[in-house]
Amino acid sequence: MKRTLTTQTILFDLDDTLIHCNKYFDFVLDQFFDLMTTWFAGYRVTKEEVKTKQYEIDEQGVQKHGFVSDHFPQSLVDTYIHFSTVTGRETSVEEQERLYDLGNSVYTLTIEPYPNMTETLEKLVLQGHELFLYTGGDTVIQERKVKQMGLNAFFGDRIFISPHKTTAMMESILDKQRFDRNKTWMIGNSIRTDIVPAIETGINAIHIPAISEWKYNIVEIQSKPQRLYLQLKSLLEVPPAILQYGTLG
Repeated sequence: MKRTLTTQTILFDLDDTLIHCNKYFDFVLDQFFDLMTTWFAGYRVTKEEVKTKQYEIDEQGVQKHGFVSDHFPQSLVDTYIHFSTVTGRETSVEEQERLYDLGNSVYTLTIEPYPNMTETLEKLVLQGHELFLYTGGDTVIQERKVKQMGLNAFFGDRIFISPHKTTAMMESILDKQRFDRNKTWMIGNSIRTDIVPAIETGINAIHIPAISEWKYNIVEIQSKPQRLYLQLKSLLEVPPAILQYGTLG
């Protein structure tokens, strides 16, 4: 690619930035809550209690193991075991297997792009920018999503997949790739895993809120941005924003 003074390096998050993700987990969780409130109907276990405990267990799993594929289905099983323990309801292998399979089914649902995904990426390519994909999760699952959405056409082999999206991981990418931090951007929906690491490593950041957000992603930003930090409403706003502010790098 021929570089110009305005060429920017742009890292995109995948889930709930370019493609839908949270809504599929919500779909599975709704089924889980229905099962739990049915099974524990005689023990006065409420949906809110189940929801709170599942999130607590799920968050602990992510903090410890990162975005590995089995932590979500296991969180359903562990939540079930918790309420079985506190209520004295007998557990069954069949119910645990059903819950694990339910949780695992989230990875088999047909994925959909966010509005204007292709149009946005095409405009950025035409502007002459270098596009990279930086996503958290299981490598096999994330690569399958990339292939299904045809995203290799925009990112090629410029794809980073890690179970942990942290400041340390972002720093490692920036150092190894020798990116010019003045002209590097991170675009994503997660304040925790996209925006905070970008700000703490001194690159530009664009936050685009997800249509349906996961509680885990919502945190306060403690560090003061060294470079640009923009909050946009949709992907379509990205190309004009890069065109306007990229010349300042």
